[in-house]
Amino acid sequence: MFMMLVVVAVEEAMANALVVIGDSSDFPDARVNPDSTIAQEAKAKRTVREVVREFDRTEDDYIEPPHFEMAVELRATRNFEDFILSSNGQSIMFSPDQRIKVGPYFGWRWIFLGTTFDLKDISLFSHDGKREIDLSIYSSQVGVDLYYRRTGSDYKLREVRMGYGIDGSQFDGIPFDGVNVGVTGINAYYIFNHHHFSYPAAFSPGTCQKISCGSWLAGAGYTKNTLDLDFDKLQQLVERRLSDGMEAKLDSGMMFDNVEYNDFSLSVGYAYTWVLGKGFIFCASGQAAVAYKTSYGNTAGEKDGFSFGKVNLDGIGRFALVYNNTRWYAGLNAILRTKNYHTSRFTANNIFGSFNAYVGYNFIKKRKYRKK
Repeated sequence: MFMMLVVVAVEEAMANALVVIGDSSDFPDARVNPDSTIAQEAKAKRTVREVVREFDRTEDDYIEPPHFEMAVELRATRNFEDFILSSNGQSIMFSPDQRIKVGPYFGWRWIFLGTTFDLKDISLFSHDGKREIDLSIYSSQVGVDLYYRRTGSDYKLREVRMGYGIDGSQFDGIPFDGVNVGVTGINAYYIFNHHHFSYPAAFSPGTCQKISCGSWLAGAGYTKNTLDLDFDKLQQLVERRLSDGMEAKLDSGMMFDNVEYNDFSLSVGYAYTWVLGKGFIFCASGQAAVAYKTSYGNTAGEKDGFSFGKVNLDGIGRFALVYNNTRWYAGLNAILRTKNYHTSRFTANNIFGSFNAYVGYNFIKKRKYRKK
């Protein structure tokens, strides 16, 4: 499956785009006549440049800026997902087999592009309907997550609880292609202590955190979720696997074909980076989101209009262990997300994320770090 990860520091890119902007010395008329159109344009450009620079300003005592322009990286990724559907004491966990994908990434300043290949099926395109695209922006002051996921049809049953007297272990690992989950969303957050705390140092190696430090985070997000379930196929599968003489009926709360719901959320969290030694850091962060969900589809019993019953809690956690000596870097990280949906009929919990291991090499030093 084709995978692309773009890691862009937005304000840094803007600053570089504005490098061509000069000061008043580039506009002779500005010195002669400060009220001229050229002078006003020069002043406006200087103001924009200063705003951009201030937006990304950090303190060198805490954060070492990037020394190089380009990088090459080898990355291994293992994605995972658990989807839990429950109703009136019954619950079924659906989860695909986890696979390892490996591939190269190439970076220019703050832009990283790459692709990974499934080691069991080396192909640019998925053959099972699975689609996963994640884009994360880690800048010093603002972070943005964009994600698009379509689960495909390679789910298997896990941890089935049908009720008293039914041994759920007999269903473990059985393939089931009658459920599909889709998640499309964006989440943006602000890093309050960005002068001292560097998120890119942990998740987009380039900068280096020099002193242990943390920061509060606050953000907002929107997610569109879709859920398709072939209830009849699931009931038939359960009946086929039961021992002779045993019967089990799935709760009617799971009897739906399609549900689509929109998720509007406000989040707050905290991140902290420990400097373990020269070049070594460990970062952990978590955000809890209060999400209001509105749904469409076959969800009988749902109330129209505002209801506190539509308010749920979602979450995201990030963890990273990184070594970076400005020339070489290597690390491990994990990003975990939870999306929860509760109705009067059923509860759906979607937990997904990725584990990544990588090693990279920076090259082409920036001018100010070159030996004279």
